[in-house]
Amino acid sequence: MSGPDFSCVVIAPPGGPDALRASVESVLEQSLRSVEALVTLPADAPEGLLARAQALAGRDPDRVRVIAGGAGSAAALRNAGLDAARGIYVLVLGEGERLHPHACRNLWEAGARTGADLVAGRWSRLTGEDAKEREPSWQRPLFLRSRTVARFTDAPELAVHDSLVTGFCLRRQALERHRLRYDEDLTHSEILFGPLAAAVVGRIALVRRRIVNGRAVPDAGRDLAGLVEAHRRVCHVLVAQGLSELREERDRALLLDHLVPLVRDWPRLPAAERGRIATTAARVLPECVAERALVTLPPVERVAVRLLERGDAEGVLAAAYALRRRGTVTAPLSVRDDGRVYWPGGPDPVLDVTELGHQYRPFGELKLMNRLTRYEAEGRWVLLAGRLVLPSHTGPDPDGPLTAHLEFRVRDGSRAFRAPVDVLWADATGIGWSTRAELTRLLRAFGPRDTVWDVRMVVEDGRTRSVSDLFAAHDMVGPEHGSPARPRLGRLTGDTWQPYITLRDHLALRLEARRRPARTARRLVHYATHFRPARRARLLVKALGRRRDRLRARGFKASAYNNWLLRLPVRKGSVVFESHMGTCYGDSPRAVHEEVRARGLPLRCVWSYADSPDGFPEDARLVRRWSWRYLWALARAEYWVDNQGFPQNLDKPSGTTYLQTWHGSAYKRMGFDETRVRLQNAPQRERLQRAVHRFDHFLVRSEHDVATLARAYRLPDETLLRTGYPRNDALVAARVRDETEGRLPRPPLAAELGLPDHRTVVLYAPTFRGGPGKRKRRRLLLDAARFAERFGDTCTLLVRAHYLEAASLPACPPGTVVDVSRHHDVSELLALADVLVTDYSSIMFDYALLDRPIVLFAPDLDEYAAERGSYFDLREKAPGPVTTTEEELFGVLTRLKTADVGHQEARAAFAAEFGAYDRGDAARAVVDTVFARHLVPSRTARTGEARR
Repeated sequence: MSGPDFSCVVIAPPGGPDALRASVESVLEQSLRSVEALVTLPADAPEGLLARAQALAGRDPDRVRVIAGGAGSAAALRNAGLDAARGIYVLVLGEGERLHPHACRNLWEAGARTGADLVAGRWSRLTGEDAKEREPSWQRPLFLRSRTVARFTDAPELAVHDSLVTGFCLRRQALERHRLRYDEDLTHSEILFGPLAAAVVGRIALVRRRIVNGRAVPDAGRDLAGLVEAHRRVCHVLVAQGLSELREERDRALLLDHLVPLVRDWPRLPAAERGRIATTAARVLPECVAERALVTLPPVERVAVRLLERGDAEGVLAAAYALRRRGTVTAPLSVRDDGRVYWPGGPDPVLDVTELGHQYRPFGELKLMNRLTRYEAEGRWVLLAGRLVLPSHTGPDPDGPLTAHLEFRVRDGSRAFRAPVDVLWADATGIGWSTRAELTRLLRAFGPRDTVWDVRMVVEDGRTRSVSDLFAAHDMVGPEHGSPARPRLGRLTGDTWQPYITLRDHLALRLEARRRPARTARRLVHYATHFRPARRARLLVKALGRRRDRLRARGFKASAYNNWLLRLPVRKGSVVFESHMGTCYGDSPRAVHEEVRARGLPLRCVWSYADSPDGFPEDARLVRRWSWRYLWALARAEYWVDNQGFPQNLDKPSGTTYLQTWHGSAYKRMGFDETRVRLQNAPQRERLQRAVHRFDHFLVRSEHDVATLARAYRLPDETLLRTGYPRNDALVAARVRDETEGRLPRPPLAAELGLPDHRTVVLYAPTFRGGPGKRKRRRLLLDAARFAERFGDTCTLLVRAHYLEAASLPACPPGTVVDVSRHHDVSELLALADVLVTDYSSIMFDYALLDRPIVLFAPDLDEYAAERGSYFDLREKAPGPVTTTEEELFGVLTRLKTADVGHQEARAAFAAEFGAYDRGDAARAVVDTVFARHLVPSRTARTGEARR
């Protein structure tokens, strides 16, 4: 009788019989039926585990065999399974791992098609959070597509990360021919076995399908010495294969995949375990990892590894807090004379944390670690002590009155209680404190709804205040630290305040029921709220809540608006303004609104806002977008004015005039020219067309807009107003002032932003790179920290993220980088800037009107143009230098005056082609055209169309 196609070796898991059954059943349920499961058990296996294995074998004796692996290690169990295998291919499942239902079929088909000796696929592992699983991030590029390589050296990335610890199979003939075995003297032998097998076998096939689920969470602390030894042996394999250049990548992978996660979990480990691991690390880590790999890590990560290497358990704990609470100062940093900032233990290039930018923040703005060092419960009283970390460059005012108090604040609520700190002392590296509080009398919770309270400390020096959570290791407090509680609703609602450390590593208190009366009361409450009438009542309340939510839903509001509110009569003279979907008070709608106010037109103007009314005029009538007042205003308005588009599913009233000012000329393809729109279904395209057909007037600033935007949105020529953009009137006026009066003094906005006249103002305004969806925070392509380091003495970088995105900026020296993304009117920023840096944003069309330098920073120009599509070749018509790297950009900015000379004619041609109708009177022309019947006849001016 021929053997099976696959032999799957299953290692007895520590999870017990249930985990073993899950692993074996995943083998038996494979869509490829010719598969056997070899369950290898140690000689001292528990009776329950042995009984479960024998039961599985008895259920299907032809496909399940139990193998005695002796009393050896996990490697010995694996080797016993390899010896007993009869399949053409052999696969080993680690402890608790499960096969994907089609895993063996996918591996078998790839092996049969390619003749590969080793076939590997993707795998996922547990994250430590319940039963959630996730694939390692480095797997995606490795298995992006299925492929075959002739030798291991053609896919060396297989050994950079631990990609071959599971999820692969070996042809049994190759296994026997090369005498491949797991090293039984190595606890992490699976790390070495995969790369060693890949190095000696022939052809290797990679499949992009997932093979294995449920791999255990990596636990580097369990046997750090064995992990390091396995890493060292894999490095020897790389050197033997002539791949010594991958040693640094392998070292970096060890740090990021094993050591940094170990440090991140450090606060959850018991103190004795932390000490043991630190001692082992000090013995095995030195000389294990190349220094050049260590310095490539982010600052906190490399500090954590260095402290672990030194065996500094307390230092690693502080670094772990910095990893888990980004932006928090967790150690007394020192600033040297050269301005470099070091973690305690420097100067050491690895401990250099200057790029974190903590040195640029004052005492009141820093997030400081307040380490809880003592918690004692004495009946109704608790004794707390700790230490607030201070960096060397800042601290509380030494001449001010230093005071502090503890604040107990209810979770997700506003109620709080204070307790003064009795003893407080400051020194060069921190502020020590201790206090004794009568917790039972101080913390008077109601009981049922406010059972969790967070604790933090507030330090004040008379001028500034610093608020900090109380950090502590997870074994700092336990059940023995409970204190009596006296809730306002009586002790039947809870009788004990139990301290605990949250998942975010700070101290909190929880109201618990420990005594019999309170426990009985809670059981009765639980029964009263869970027996059948109560369950029905809860279901009824939920149903009513869903009804209420439905009344607030946009779909219901849109239906009510279209079916009922549109029947209301139009209110003559009423105008609804909106800019960028309510996110700001700016752009052309603002310019039109201010022209209306300046000319005293009898119009009732209403502005919509999306999230916050901040930045809108105090005397303006405001309505929140998608509120009932907003819908009422739209239904009754005689005019709609916006630059982006009112909600597509809201019809325009029959007596309303819709002025669409739009928000920029087009470089990238728009509307029905977009690939995304062309791929939409017919109802989606029809919805867009109906929304566009609401426009009665559409502003254009050149014939380029007519050929691109108007055509892309299928707008008839009679809707087009060739007036230019009202928002650009200010730019035309600014250029006239530049030519007649000079650039100085700067506009008032410069004083608001703290910009002196002698600094060059560089505005960086990248385009929108996302798609439909929620506002996202993105990392800028331009490294603002590098810019500040290079040009901080002479330039200020203003960062203007797209209104649908938010910029993520590093900490930089004061006055070097300023985030102006929330400034409402971009025209004011353009008038302030001395030079514009952008990529594909339409802002370049507006800025060209000022005839000031423009530099295009487009690292992904070709990819972006291919993916999104463009209306012209940007390199041919660029109004300034086109750079693709930061060094090129910085080089242009360094020699800006000379570099700009060769682009002045191109910039003038660019402005003439794309801004032909921007003459500085667009707002007046638009008001004269759209609101003509509200004007006094003698004051009516000719429109832009008439002038043509």
